[in-house]
This record gives sequence, C-alpha cells and structure tokens, in this order.
Amino acid sequence: MARTDPRQPLPRTPASTTPLADYLDRPAPGAGPDYLVVPRSLAESMPLRWQQVFAGMLADLHDAYGHLRWPDYRVVPSRWELLTDLDEEQLAAAGYVADLNAAGELEYRDASGTPVADPLQHRVLAPVEDPLPAPSEGRVEPRPAAPL
Repeated sequence: MARTDPRQPLPRTPASTTPLADYLDRPAPGAGPDYLVVPRSLAESMPLRWQQVFAGMLADLHDAYGHLRWPDYRVVPSRWELLTDLDEEQLAAAGYVADLNAAGELEYRDASGTPVADPLQHRVLAPVEDPLPAPSEGRVEPRPAAPL
C-alpha cells in the first residue's frame, strides 16, 4: 500500500516482546532449550563498558529472582559425538555402555538397557575437554572486527 502523504511515517513492524527468546531459540554458542551458559573467561574479557552493562543486568536478574531457591549448577563442556567414537568414560557419562553380546559383537545399550539400533549413526551429548581457557589464564582476545 502506497503512502498518500509523504509526511506520514512508514508503517513499522512491531518489535518483538521476546527478543531474548528469539535470539536464544536459534543456534547460539552456550544456549540450549533450558539454559544459557556464559563462559566466565569470555565474559571477563569483554570490553569494560560491556562488562559494566552485563554486571548491571546480572544484578537486576539476581535482585528480581533472588528470592527463588536457586540450585548449584554443574556445567560440563560437551559436544554431540557419534556413540561409536566415545571411550568408556564418555559412554558412562552420557548414559551408555558398550559390551559384547551373545554373538560376540559389540553392542551399545542406553541407561535402561535397551540396545541402540544404529550406533554408527547415533549421536549423543558427551563430555569433552573444555576448549575455552579458564579465567585464571587471563584475557581472551576477541577476533578483530570485519572491515567496513
């Protein structure tokens, strides 16, 4: 529809009422369906102004929801891996076991004991070594901005 009066503002698409959910619902590092993980070493490496804003937002979050019973969280660096590529420790942490069946073939079972139908194609979230530096290792330099 064309504007009849050029002094009239263009119609605007309304802003989302759920911008954080909109952002986190797409693939984003550290974001899952239930949690957002921000590595401390990267947060502490942000420019000072970003840290000030982020600290203020966290203070507001904790002030608003501090009355709830927050649990302690254990964050385990993990990656989606093929079941057949995991070692015994990773299998156990992901809730699987590998053992020889009656025919002498390697069989993978989940925590309930059910055999995995196609272990060569089955991916699981398995613990891995953290590829990000610890906060004690100092500042992490961000990648340079793209040229204009």
